Amino acid sequence: MSDAFAPDGTAYDLTGPVDAPCVVLIHGLGLSRALWDAHLPALADYRVLRYDLYGHGGSAPSAMTTSLAVYARQLADLMQHLGIDAGHIVGFSIGGMINRRFALDFPEMARSLIIMNSPHDRGPQAQKAVEDRAIAARNQGAFATFEAAVARWFTPDHQKHGTGPVLVRDWRTQVDDESYAQTSWVLAHGVRELIGPDPAIAHPTLVMTCENDVGSTPAMSHAIAEEIPNATCVIIPEYKHLGLIEDPDAFTRPILDFLNTLD
Repeated sequence: MSDAFAPDGTAYDLTGPVDAPCVVLIHGLGLSRALWDAHLPALADYRVLRYDLYGHGGSAPSAMTTSLAVYARQLADLMQHLGIDAGHIVGFSIGGMINRRFALDFPEMARSLIIMNSPHDRGPQAQKAVEDRAIAARNQGAFATFEAAVARWFTPDHQKHGTGPVLVRDWRTQVDDESYAQTSWVLAHGVRELIGPDPAIAHPTLVMTCENDVGSTPAMSHAIAEEIPNATCVIIPEYKHLGLIEDPDAFTRPILDFLNTLD
């Protein structure tokens, strides 16, 4: 994976046929655009833009305090820099919050949304737990909650024998503590501005999560879909938060089915 850089220091790569529809891939907190390596072959017929959030992977930290609006602007500026008028915007976890903010702030630049394993209204107890993790990240650094996260994110067999935990640990070492703390805060608090937005998101939308994702639950995905007219909701059996690492095909198949209805 080779880095190219936008003027603001955002690291990205752009692959696939130049004249094909564009698919944009947004990773989650503490990860990098390498999250999507195993998904690229299935998307070979599309022009695929991957990039690292501010302070993650190869990207420079944000010049201002981060927010969903700042992350949405990061993507809009990158697409404008590359001459991409609009794309299908795929977001995992906080990426699925960023693509919703992007659709609200830059509606003409989103052809559709694919929201993957992304939180919504958590309820008081779960909301406090996420806020507590954000405080721990601020006070103790990016690895303060790592082991507990691995248990939430991967099935027990993959925790013991899979490559996912090693990859996630490596990606997290690439994030500076300040960027991780700020992004954790956005993940914790940003959902509030996405619940029942007025006007509502009106783009064609696919919402996905895993059966056993305790932080971005099936109930949350159904709630997101219910707020977006004609949205489709798919629940992937068995997996937890990072099922897209354990079984990439389980995610690319419904994504391609959805995109094929649009292009």
